[in-house]
Amino acid sequence: MRKLFKNATILTLDKKLGSYEKSDLLVNGSKIEAIGHDLNTDNCEVIDATNRIIMPGFVDSHRHTWESLIRNIGTDWSLQTYLGEIYYGNYGSLRRPQDDYIGNLLGALEALDAGVTTLLDWSMIISPDHTHEMIRGLEDAGIRAVFAHGCPGDAEYWNNNSTLDNAEDVRKAKVRYFSSEDQLLTMGLAIRGPEFSAWETSVKEIELARELNAVCSMHLGFGIWGHPSQSITRLNEANLLGRNVNFAHANAVRPEEIKLLAEKGGSISVTPEIEMMMGHGYPATGLARENGLNVALGVDVVTSTGGDMFTQMKFALQAERARVNQQLLDGGVMPGPELHIAAESMLEAATIEGAKALMLEDKIGSLTPGKEADFIMVRTDDINLFPVNDPIGVVTQCAHTGNVDSVYVGGNAVKQNGKLLHHDLQQLRKLAEESRNHLVKEKQKQFA
Repeated sequence: MRKLFKNATILTLDKKLGSYEKSDLLVNGSKIEAIGHDLNTDNCEVIDATNRIIMPGFVDSHRHTWESLIRNIGTDWSLQTYLGEIYYGNYGSLRRPQDDYIGNLLGALEALDAGVTTLLDWSMIISPDHTHEMIRGLEDAGIRAVFAHGCPGDAEYWNNNSTLDNAEDVRKAKVRYFSSEDQLLTMGLAIRGPEFSAWETSVKEIELARELNAVCSMHLGFGIWGHPSQSITRLNEANLLGRNVNFAHANAVRPEEIKLLAEKGGSISVTPEIEMMMGHGYPATGLARENGLNVALGVDVVTSTGGDMFTQMKFALQAERARVNQQLLDGGVMPGPELHIAAESMLEAATIEGAKALMLEDKIGSLTPGKEADFIMVRTDDINLFPVNDPIGVVTQCAHTGNVDSVYVGGNAVKQNGKLLHHDLQQLRKLAEESRNHLVKEKQKQFA
């Protein structure tokens, strides 16, 4: 069925196409067919998009999705507290398979409701049954996702001497769930990396990701161990950098290591709000850009913040502006006339740069004819957005999740007229509460 969205403001995030005023978007099945003025309406379902901005769906390049079950539990947690509460026999090890299904379904629907059409689910795998239920939760939500297969969060895995891995489970999951590239869910690896496992383990896991042609994501280069580790330098010396390698955070890496990524391949996912809050270090947005690398954005954990990308764009943009502005002020210079980083850069970080980090830029991240029809519609006649003078400024600086009118993934509506479709949210709330209660009860037993 062809769908024609009429009379919208269209932000393509495609450098060659730019933006359109009062224009149409034509979707044929799962793909974008055309963008332009006054497109032919024959044999189309026509949808009035007046007073709507149509833009690519957000791409969250780093999220621990199951943690929706314990959302907002850690609004005062430092990074050390978070690790202690989630890993090493705590909440992350107490999950039953059915908890992972509900956690991923709830977390993915939260993302879709906020206009996130694609995410990387950085998972902690306890068993193949947990893997099955996590994937089922993402599938039932209808989101596009990279399922990054990880390992348990137990001490025997998460230490600098650990040589344990679950490579056999990874290969089985690849065959069972990800045999086709033409599906909403694709496979990635969530590895511990050289700062949280033995060096030889990291080498083995990165090589496995190459074998499977999968994104390989790891937490790296933050806290007090970021500078001394020089992990990116070591990975480069071992010929392990490449476009499939993704680093979450990277707050404390050296400028020359960023230049290596720009030259040899590799992406950085900045999760600015969590990093500034928990103590990872200052967001690497400016460090990366000044050394030739654009960053992607992610939410990270909803234990401590909301699950939307509007907020992350604001945090990333203002943190970077504040950093440079203060440098100028300290030198006796007033910033201006233009701020050194534009709002559009953060919109790119939340869309096309995220798609590149997940190796999905040929499918998503921009509204380009031939790509998948993953897009959102933002209401511009809402009281907090009207009148619109700068559409890019609207979505980066002014909009929030309540302004997201409709969400489409692969041409299919998952949200319309401000409401999620196809799900019994009342039943979902009941099941999520039961799973939450189980985790809290099991956690309390540890101190009984």
